[in-house]
Amino acid sequence: MAIEGKQEAARQPRIRLGMVGGGSGAFIGAVHRMAARLDDRFELVAGALSSTPDKAAVSGRELGLDPVRTYGSYRDMAETEAGREDGIEAVSIVTPNHVHFEAARAFLERGIHVICDKPLTSNLADAKKLKTLADESDALFILTHNYTGYPMVRQAREMIANGDLGRLRVVNVEYAQDWLTEAAEETGAKQAVWRTDPAQSGVGGSTGDIGTHAYNLACFVTGLTLESLAADLDSFVPGRRLDDNAHVMLRFAAEEGERPAKGMLWCSQVAPGNENALKLRVYGDKGGLEWSQENPNLLWYTPFGEPKRLITRNGAGAGAAAARVSRIPGGHPEGYLEAFATIYSEAALAIHAKKSGSELDPAVLYPSVDDGVKGVAFVEACVESSRKNGVWVTL
Repeated sequence: MAIEGKQEAARQPRIRLGMVGGGSGAFIGAVHRMAARLDDRFELVAGALSSTPDKAAVSGRELGLDPVRTYGSYRDMAETEAGREDGIEAVSIVTPNHVHFEAARAFLERGIHVICDKPLTSNLADAKKLKTLADESDALFILTHNYTGYPMVRQAREMIANGDLGRLRVVNVEYAQDWLTEAAEETGAKQAVWRTDPAQSGVGGSTGDIGTHAYNLACFVTGLTLESLAADLDSFVPGRRLDDNAHVMLRFAAEEGERPAKGMLWCSQVAPGNENALKLRVYGDKGGLEWSQENPNLLWYTPFGEPKRLITRNGAGAGAAAARVSRIPGGHPEGYLEAFATIYSEAALAIHAKKSGSELDPAVLYPSVDDGVKGVAFVEACVESSRKNGVWVTL
């Protein structure tokens, strides 16, 4: 966070954190641990780091965890930690999608705050059940749609809310990768194996893995609510069981008497030459904005009829929303890990406010269980629409 925020946070004790999944060789687990520590607000003290007890123990030793607090299952960790005076206050869930529901339930039922990787669950029925559990629990639920943590994403959101683009008309979002252009799952690559397995990933492939990020980003920045969609999903790689490319048309809800904004979403993991190409374009009757995740410190703004303007993270034109989640001076790039850390820092602020019974600053933003339900509903609507030859489906 901004320097003032970090000084304020230093007066608060670190939040005791546990982790489910994320053991040896797990990419996203390492990312979560770095994000949790970057602003010095969490301390990892316990883990159920693998579904294999031996691997969990090895992973715990590698991370320097107390062997007594390295568990063979998340159920054991939830029960034991809830009974300790110094037990975990929050847990990160960084497993494949099909584990999210049961793991989150185990901790929510014991009043332990949950920070969960996206998508929320592998199916909509579980997502709705999890929302009910989260709503009934005294614990917070934070979903790590990390791209909402970038300063210039916050800047874009602020500008749209302030009316700089006028009435919104067009939203274009895309997320293109190339790492599944060939059948990587057949080589045994762990990240590819579970993401292309319906039993672990759910009904969506690229739609669930990266399409949910694109959808969430578009809604977060614009403030719009998706009303219906028409989708065309493909599995281009022979034998692949889930989609690896999707084209989706979007219709957003509008006030009575107003013309709704329209959108297009493309997500692909079979687009050679693209590494992590998440891009957002938003156009209204007064101007447009463009942002690219691979150049995250830059935001292009074009008032209608005027030259295009470049807004940089710490430069002229950047406002308070961007400043409060910036850490380092202008010209020094902030990227993926910092954006991820922003979500953890926002979670820490919310947890401390909850503990003290104080009112949470409305500037603190993090994706919630409600955003998670919307994401899973988006995936299932895409699959339904595509199966029916691209008919419009209401969410």
